Amino acid sequence: MMAPTKQPRQRTDRHPFLLSVEDVAQQLETNIHTGLSARQVVELHNEFPPNELDSRGGTSWHTILIKQISNAMILVLVFAMALSFGVNDYIEGGVLAAVIFLNVSIGFFQEFKAEKKMDSLRALSSPSASVLRDGKNEIIPSAEVVPGDIIILKTGDTVPADVRVFEAMNLNCDEKSLTGETEPVEKRVAHDICIPGLDRLATEEGEVGIGDRFNMAYSTTTVTKGRGRGIVTFTGMQTEVGKIAASTTKKPRKAGRSMNYKKYGKAQSLKGGARRVYDFFGKFLGLTEGTPLQRKLSALAYLLFGCAILLAIVVFGVNRFNVTDEVAVYAISTGIAIIPESLIAVLTITMVVGMTVMRKANVVIRDLSALEALGGITNICSDKTGTLTQGAMIVKKVWLPKVGIYTVNNSTDPSNPTQGDVTKGPELSPAGTPGEKRQLKFDVPETKLPKDQRNRDVSDDEEEAAQVSPDLEAFLIPTALCNLATVSLEKTEGDRKEIWQTTGEPTEIALQVFARRFDYGKRRLETDGWKQVAEFPFDSSIKRMSVVYRDPETQKSMIYTKGAVERILDLCFSIRTGSNDEAMTDELKENVIAQMDELAGQGQRVLAVASRTWNGDFPEQHGSNVDSLRSEVEQDLTLIGLVGIYDPPRDETKDAIRECSEAGIKVHMLTGDHPATATAIAKEIGIIPHNLSILPAEISASIVQKATDFDALTDAQIDALPSLPLVLARCAPDTKTRMIQALRRRGLYMAMTGDGVNDAPSLSSADVGIAMGLTGSDVAKGAAKIVLTDDKFNSIVAAIREGRRMFDNIQKFVMHLLASNVGEVILLIAGLGFQDASKQSVFPLSPLQILWINMLTSSFPAFGLGRENASSEIMRRKPHSIKYGVFTPQIIVDMLVYGILMGTCTLLTFVIIIYGVYDGRQGSDCNRGYQTDTYASSCEPVFRARAAVFAELTWLILIAAWEFKSIRRSLFRLDPATQSRFPFFRDVYENRFLFWAVVIGALSVFPAVYIPGLNTKVFKHVGISWEWGLAFGAVIVFVLGVEAWKAVKRYTGWFISEEDNEEERRGGRFGLRQGFWGRARSRASSVRSFNLSRKGTERSEGSGGVSIGDRVAEMGVLSAAPTTRSLLTARRM
Repeated sequence: MMAPTKQPRQRTDRHPFLLSVEDVAQQLETNIHTGLSARQVVELHNEFPPNELDSRGGTSWHTILIKQISNAMILVLVFAMALSFGVNDYIEGGVLAAVIFLNVSIGFFQEFKAEKKMDSLRALSSPSASVLRDGKNEIIPSAEVVPGDIIILKTGDTVPADVRVFEAMNLNCDEKSLTGETEPVEKRVAHDICIPGLDRLATEEGEVGIGDRFNMAYSTTTVTKGRGRGIVTFTGMQTEVGKIAASTTKKPRKAGRSMNYKKYGKAQSLKGGARRVYDFFGKFLGLTEGTPLQRKLSALAYLLFGCAILLAIVVFGVNRFNVTDEVAVYAISTGIAIIPESLIAVLTITMVVGMTVMRKANVVIRDLSALEALGGITNICSDKTGTLTQGAMIVKKVWLPKVGIYTVNNSTDPSNPTQGDVTKGPELSPAGTPGEKRQLKFDVPETKLPKDQRNRDVSDDEEEAAQVSPDLEAFLIPTALCNLATVSLEKTEGDRKEIWQTTGEPTEIALQVFARRFDYGKRRLETDGWKQVAEFPFDSSIKRMSVVYRDPETQKSMIYTKGAVERILDLCFSIRTGSNDEAMTDELKENVIAQMDELAGQGQRVLAVASRTWNGDFPEQHGSNVDSLRSEVEQDLTLIGLVGIYDPPRDETKDAIRECSEAGIKVHMLTGDHPATATAIAKEIGIIPHNLSILPAEISASIVQKATDFDALTDAQIDALPSLPLVLARCAPDTKTRMIQALRRRGLYMAMTGDGVNDAPSLSSADVGIAMGLTGSDVAKGAAKIVLTDDKFNSIVAAIREGRRMFDNIQKFVMHLLASNVGEVILLIAGLGFQDASKQSVFPLSPLQILWINMLTSSFPAFGLGRENASSEIMRRKPHSIKYGVFTPQIIVDMLVYGILMGTCTLLTFVIIIYGVYDGRQGSDCNRGYQTDTYASSCEPVFRARAAVFAELTWLILIAAWEFKSIRRSLFRLDPATQSRFPFFRDVYENRFLFWAVVIGALSVFPAVYIPGLNTKVFKHVGISWEWGLAFGAVIVFVLGVEAWKAVKRYTGWFISEEDNEEERRGGRFGLRQGFWGRARSRASSVRSFNLSRKGTERSEGSGGVSIGDRVAEMGVLSAAPTTRSLLTARRM
């Protein structure tokens, strides 16, 4: 029997988190001690579908095939093919059929391969589950879990379904992928869930968010600590993850498409139906859906189709609508001449090459169109945890009262205690500096860098390498012992290499790693004789944990406690200040709170560490978890210090954001974290400046917002903001989607990056969704168009760079193909005036000459243009205009200018030969064959003219490919920074595919002209002699014309300006330069910036002889970045 596909309704009268364990078990008809019976499992399998998510699996092959066949350009070619067969021109029809087959095959197989690649990334979130059935513990595939199953959870397990917890022993679950919160959530059994912010118990499901339902464990989350058991309440698409997955596949109907006449009036049925029909045909024809380039090319195809019909009518009209086979063939030839048959093949292959490049750069393209769309990205909406940051905790600061502050530097691996170094600095006053108020530090100009460097070195003398002292030791011991995490150096399986292995929750791992830096790890201390006597686990209600250890030297029982600062501070009656203990006063408490705020403002989670000596011997017989002793143990404590832990940004994030800024791309952080943490991280990675007061008031007020404030605004109020927020904290999925809609209303084109389930709706609604392959959920990957296999933010920048390169190349080969089509149409339309003795129009080019030029002569140079390397300035300019797409005003004008130039040159050649040499003799019936019966009817003049025009047009198209390597720079100096006097040969040989395509294409003209039979019967031309001079001369005239037009554009500055989007018109004038706000730029960033400045700019010559090593070292400090004032005034009006 097939499994049901529709989920039954909820089997409990209220949500299980509101019910007691007994009520849940009773309503689900299960036994918490023995589980379900075999009979119940069979019945439930028949009632419920498999426990799987329908998160957009791989696309079926027939869907991909239909998508390729319904392409606009393919439909146009099919129509032309049908006409060719209709007039019995089987050669031309066969060639067109081959072209169609090639285009469809390439697109189908490449997209199908991309889907197969994606299938390999999709893995079940929870491959197996431990269940209790008939009183026996069984391991089953997670897909076989049913509601009512008793699930056994332990550390490291992935929760297979939504579970109502009824047994929890220190059970903590990592719900980061679901809620966005980095800290594991402790689970409990009781159902006394209060409404957040109120003391009243919740009675309805909507009163409490999923993150506050502490007695529920959710599908796809992982157990980080402890063990427990629970009752499965929801499976498959009814889980919280399934609900989010379903929201990404539901496409709301567009406004005005309803046919409800009762609600909207009698005319609505007609209006709604008409709009739905329009949507259907618009989608089928590719005119209303797809990326900007796809829509533009679809519109172009039908425009050209209309032009082809118009040209056919012109041909029929000139021949007085006496439509013979000859006239029909000429009409088809003229129509085909305006259609770039190889455009789809060139476009698809170019995208496939780009996709292959991205695979090597750890980027999987699920949809070929996504790679093209990347080039137009103006904004990136990114989740913080795991995307901009590592999703791991590292101790950043340790404050010991009146001792100093210990700082961990250059550490990015949360598991490696040997990475980086620890320095000790003076204790900061609450104002921020020793005895002084904190001052705003502006970035120092490069000209003042050496002096500033010396000054910085002097001030850095106050920092010293940290050494173990009695004060630090007093902090390290409780940090290591009041901790359940482990840190060890172990060999990997099958390898001799040792790596650092950790277990436990991230916060405790961070503390253990810090203690391990000084060789004060828990294992070493216990080896030295420290013996654990008791443990009081972390309790979320009091937010602290305590342990009792016996000191091997004094044999005294020591109590060590860590937890939230406010909770620990209330239990302290003294504070350790160096070697002394001072009584806790209000002034000292205020100082501690100020230090906590200082660390929290830097994006760190702050914990307090305290200790005390137990009077006498601690009663070992009580063991651990003795509530009666906890209140007695956790009192009269002495505060030792504070520790700041933060989730560090990825090492490459700052550079990536800086490069995005240089490329005209804004990065928005949309996160579920606390506003203070989100703001601090945003400042550290350069999304926003450290001092918001340097910005205009209206910009500063909107640059950072909480989701609740943003959600409270209407669409009109959001649209009225001078600048959309760069940081949105406490985001829900709906907030992220609304942010994307606000960006879209401003005419922006955005990408959304994310890895968690909560990112899936945004990934689905964004123009380009980018999911993380390593840590991303199945739902997120299914909703995205692009998957990063290495989860690195800088891979996004590489993808955008490739997208821009590909977009530039698409512009080049589209202009190349269409310019040649314009030249052919001009020649053929003018050719209607060339009539033989029987008043039949004479073809200046035969039909197969046209197909030869369109498919072979034009295609391979177009492929070569698609392989052009990226410009050195490709990431130092704004994204291309979404309004124009590929067909910018410059491209359209260039296409017409070059097409007219080609058509004029070839037409003049034909006229010179026919009328200047052969006195206008055009023979008789020369469109069918080579007639030489009489002098008057001889086709030799026409055949010689065709051969000359064919050779000339071929060479013009080939030379144009070299000219189009740059649409503004001269072919003879493509790189203005080159020192070579004549770099032509080096530049054209740089792209070897294009070079040989041009050379071989030029040489192929000779066999096509001279091979007997092939020339007269297929191409309908003959060998020529002196006519080669006309062809060579036309090439020179064409090159001079192209160079003259480029010079005019450079001299006048035509087509340089780009249309600003609405965001730039409102707030862009303030010139926020993201990526330059960070405290320091990495060495990699400095090297890349230095190398870029050396390439193609004259500013590099003012380096004054400074070595590269010195320049890199200098650029690594704060003063290497541009001044904040210069960044703000760069574009101020």
